[in-house]
Amino acid sequence: MPVFAALAQQAPHMTAHEALSGVFGSISLASWIFLLVPQLIENYKQGSADGISLAFLTVWFIGDITNLAGALWAGLVPTVIALAIYFCFADLILISQCLYYKLLNDRKARRKSARSVLTTDSAEQPLLGRRDSSSLGLPGSHRRRSSAASRRRRESVNRNDSLASILEEESGHREWVKNAVSIVGVCLIGAAGWAIAWKTGVWGPTADDNDAAGTDMALGAQVLGYASAVCYLGARIPQIIKNQRERSCEGLSLLFFMLSLLGNATYGAGILFHSVEKQYFLTNLPWLIGSLGTMVEDATIFVQFRIFGEGDRSTAIA
Repeated sequence: MPVFAALAQQAPHMTAHEALSGVFGSISLASWIFLLVPQLIENYKQGSADGISLAFLTVWFIGDITNLAGALWAGLVPTVIALAIYFCFADLILISQCLYYKLLNDRKARRKSARSVLTTDSAEQPLLGRRDSSSLGLPGSHRRRSSAASRRRRESVNRNDSLASILEEESGHREWVKNAVSIVGVCLIGAAGWAIAWKTGVWGPTADDNDAAGTDMALGAQVLGYASAVCYLGARIPQIIKNQRERSCEGLSLLFFMLSLLGNATYGAGILFHSVEKQYFLTNLPWLIGSLGTMVEDATIFVQFRIFGEGDRSTAIA
């Protein structure tokens, strides 16, 4: 979640490029604000956070901490600092939810295991008695009944599998449509937010000397910017490895990664549309690396969604 320094660096007379820079920056801002909501909802619906890698969230949180420290050190505008604080706060909420579900499900698993041992011990003798009584009857009758019952069960399972495949395919299609509508909605919210801010005078071009000020960013702030970029680039690697090892994306929200891709793409576009001057580009390079570089990793996760699906679901469709 990079610092939106470019939003505070506009020329005095707004050109088409500056307007696009503002619109893209506003869409990126809307993407980041809504980013974690889909995964929070997915965890709540599943009653579990096993799908998302805690290492992924931890490294991402470290990236947001260094991002906030860099913004404070560089003396960026209060809006940028407030956003960096919001990102850290949102990370903590998601991490706390994951830890809560992990502890809760571990406790449930221990209780279930203890009950299973007790039930097995108490039921073993009666089950043996019932097995002995089932051998009574005419020779071959039990075998014929078992064969017929097995055949009926196989037919029922086949019908259920076919119906489940159809329903899951339709459900997957609806999910993609819902995600696409959500992305369009976020884009519209971001664009409308920028238009309202511009019309009301909340957002507007500032003097050219802001660009010069941006070139004098403290070395420490720049280092922190590169550190946050490294964290953002490395954060998704544990998640990609986890998906590959389990051959499943179950428990992950696809919309979460779609919003991440949208936020990174529009943030990079916002900076590049504002200026391609060498010094300005170098000043924003760490945040560009952190944003545009993670797009490749997001694309990798999209491929995993396509190949693995949600484990059992992908097997049923195949």
